[in-house]
Amino acid sequence: MNAVFLLVGLALAAPQAPDGAAIFARDCASCHDGVPGSRAPGPDILNRRSPEAILSALTAGGMRPQGGRLSGAERRAVAEHLSGKAFGSDITGATIGTCAAPSPTGASLPNPASSPSWAGWSPSVTNTRFQPASQAGLTAEQVPNLSLKWAFGFPDATSAWSQPTVASGRVFVGSQNGTVYSLDAKSGCIYWTFTAKSGVRTALSFGPREGASGYAVYFGDTGANVYALDAATGRELWSRKLDEHPYARITGSPTLYQDHLYVPVSSMEETAASQQGYECCTFRGSLNALDVRTGAVVWNTYTAAEPKAVGKNAAGVALWGPSGVGIWSAPTIDVKRGLVYAGTGNTYSAPAQPTADAIVAFDMKSGAITWIRQLTAGDVFGCRAGSANCGEKAGPDFDLGTPPMLTTLPDGRDVIIAAQKSGNAFAIDPDKEGAQLWQYHAGEGSIWGGIQWGAAVDGDRVYLPVSDIRTPKPGGLHAVALTTGERAWYAPPPPLKCVGGAGCSAALISAPTLIPGVLFSGSNDGALRAHSTKDGSVIWEFDTNREFETLNGVRAGGGAIQGPGPTIVGGMLYLNSGYGDHLGRPGNVLLAFEVQ
Repeated sequence: MNAVFLLVGLALAAPQAPDGAAIFARDCASCHDGVPGSRAPGPDILNRRSPEAILSALTAGGMRPQGGRLSGAERRAVAEHLSGKAFGSDITGATIGTCAAPSPTGASLPNPASSPSWAGWSPSVTNTRFQPASQAGLTAEQVPNLSLKWAFGFPDATSAWSQPTVASGRVFVGSQNGTVYSLDAKSGCIYWTFTAKSGVRTALSFGPREGASGYAVYFGDTGANVYALDAATGRELWSRKLDEHPYARITGSPTLYQDHLYVPVSSMEETAASQQGYECCTFRGSLNALDVRTGAVVWNTYTAAEPKAVGKNAAGVALWGPSGVGIWSAPTIDVKRGLVYAGTGNTYSAPAQPTADAIVAFDMKSGAITWIRQLTAGDVFGCRAGSANCGEKAGPDFDLGTPPMLTTLPDGRDVIIAAQKSGNAFAIDPDKEGAQLWQYHAGEGSIWGGIQWGAAVDGDRVYLPVSDIRTPKPGGLHAVALTTGERAWYAPPPPLKCVGGAGCSAALISAPTLIPGVLFSGSNDGALRAHSTKDGSVIWEFDTNREFETLNGVRAGGGAIQGPGPTIVGGMLYLNSGYGDHLGRPGNVLLAFEVQ
């Protein structure tokens, strides 16, 4: 009898398992509410993720400040509630589809110079996104005959947001759940996988290992960690956390030049600034130069002054400033002048910074800021109008999410092309501290408007895709004379490929890609289109809005094309499709095309 009472007593004393649904409603639903226009993915999108990935976001990714306020059991309960699945699922998607003869330990890859390549965000460190004919292996005449060769599925993902890198016959690509893949460039089979601490949305930079044989790939994750892996085997060479701020992340792709890796740091703090009780704001953007052999920081340059306490708001919450000025895109290398250029974002909290919404030139060796060309002054956006954190008027949020593009005019002068979320593009002079040569207005601009993640340049023209996703008439593609800034042609949005509803729009948010005579541009409607550079006419298109049979057996489909653009190498075109937030539509597929 006593034993029975003891068992009953133990059962009554046992702690009750946390209620994931109740915790989500209490702590998460105010942002992840699924309301149209919300930056945060809603429950229907999060339901497509694994519990492991949701837990990773709460402990090491973009949601770690919120996750830090929960117990371990509460985090697991939320993860299982949102995913609808128990822990224990495979998140690499590499159970099948591996190569028949994987690289043995210690093996090296072929010299990348022996075959075409695309080794980072852009084929070159000048970030023009132009792939010459010798590397593209694809002509304008062949483009209409492109057809799908294979598809690869990213498990546990609602966004396919890491642009593929191709070198030495391999495709290197990251994924939303932190898995990095090395695939055979022709067949798509898996050579190796690596699991980062958080999601990987950057392109991987490929290059020789300084001081050692073989090659390495370098990338950043959404936890502000940077990694170097052996390109042949996936073995970690080193990793380093660049910023301890809880909202810091690496969105812009690292740029590799000789023995230095140039890494930009951005953050999600301006989103956190709208939360009741949040002390806005303390993050500072930065550009960092790392020694590629060890990962040691050679120099670190912040783009905002150190924040100080500036009082309290009406609710008694401490306010800090200045803050912000993240770098969202890949740095650009100017070998001739020994400079690194970066496009910056807005100030989060006042006072407004002179480095915000600007092209900033850094000395390549020391990191010292050489000159600044600010394109929008006074843009303080982190403290939004109506937020309890401040009473200031919100700025326009006119970041430069497009990398500076360094190119040469027909007369031999160098020029930097800068494209902004304001909808404006600028040509500025690198020899006169960014003095303006011309300005072109392409779109209306907004927090997701104007020119978002990329543009492209060839020897004659600048090509500007327009987002303007929150306006009644998003989209449109502009071609502008490189020398004068005058319009050469305009291609209006074609009929939509998606079937309507939230996230179905003609906005052109992703980076375009150029080969001689053809511009490839992915759309929020899920289509990739090839435009003639002569007049903008569409000469080929592919609709990604469907499910695909994948080489690795992962259920995968396309959706909105945002962020990364197509990679074109050796007669093949690689494209990621799917973007499950920021007014996009989810998807999780890598597609490879070849001429039939």
